[in-house]
Amino acid sequence: MSLSVGIVGLPNAGKSTLFNALLKKTAALAQNYPFTTIEPNTGIIDIPDPRLSKLAEVVHTKKLVPATIEFVDIAGLVAGAHKGEGLGNQFLAHIRETNAICYVLRFFEDGDIIHVANRVDPIGDLEILETELQLADLQTLEKQKEAKGVPSKEQKLLWDVVQKLKTTLAQGKPAREVDLSDDEKKAAQQLNLITAKPAIYIANMSESQLHHADEVTKPLTGKVNGSVIALNAKLESELIDITDDERMELLSSVGIAEPALGKLAKTAYDTLHLMSFLTAGELEARAWTVYSGTKAPQAAGVIHSDFEKHFIKADCVAYDDFIAYNGWLGARKAGKARSEGRDYVMQEGDVVEFKIGQS
Repeated sequence: MSLSVGIVGLPNAGKSTLFNALLKKTAALAQNYPFTTIEPNTGIIDIPDPRLSKLAEVVHTKKLVPATIEFVDIAGLVAGAHKGEGLGNQFLAHIRETNAICYVLRFFEDGDIIHVANRVDPIGDLEILETELQLADLQTLEKQKEAKGVPSKEQKLLWDVVQKLKTTLAQGKPAREVDLSDDEKKAAQQLNLITAKPAIYIANMSESQLHHADEVTKPLTGKVNGSVIALNAKLESELIDITDDERMELLSSVGIAEPALGKLAKTAYDTLHLMSFLTAGELEARAWTVYSGTKAPQAAGVIHSDFEKHFIKADCVAYDDFIAYNGWLGARKAGKARSEGRDYVMQEGDVVEFKIGQS
């Protein structure tokens, strides 16, 4: 499953620095001038999952394969992007291809790093970003035309949705805040509106600000409907060439309990309504990605497309039981293993063996 999160922000907000920190390598050019990023950089990020190492101990394997998510570092946006200002048209095209938006907002003060408006105002920056994306969405909606003659049920539904969305966007609110029924949401998907995508907010702040991050981010958390993560992208990017233990020690020395990057990756995963089921054998311990609510045959199909077609059943054990009873044999003896059929909805942390028929 290939789902991506677009990292967006004004120039010099720290997008590429954050991207490099996520990848733990210098994948994106990060320099002190606008539009350093022109073509989007793409990276696959592991989702931290301590369950895998525990599974590996039980099944005696050394290979761990975590779930992943794709982050895309997109060119900085400026006011007027919806009219093509800066790299507006490219920016908008690239972000439309992603599944969620990660806004990077500059909280840090640094006279050596240019701000396009010569001031540090993260709430104002967010308003610029949201306004440009909302105006781009309004342009998309204006292109929609009411069906002539006697419209079909689907055409009428879509037109009603377009009017709802236009009203909300004209009020300066993103499409994600429009209250739509399930049928309306399905109809709206074909519009591919940018502000309908779920959002995460990064407060990129200085080391000193991190010590009272809750207070610093209060104006932002009171304004947005989404996860807010405080971090220092520069600090964490400087730790990309050291071990995890050394990284934790250095972060702790400046009063940071844990890296924010793992939290960001996990938050992005959850924001897209994803979950993981697990497989564990001598070859590998692995987390597989599916949407929440996925049924067992479709989950099997993530491993191999033929598995969905020839699905028979899924043997499942809850992760905690799998560890407590030392694997499949102990779990089965304890009556903790379940045999589930085609209508079974996968649960987060299910350890699974799929039974597949002959092709």
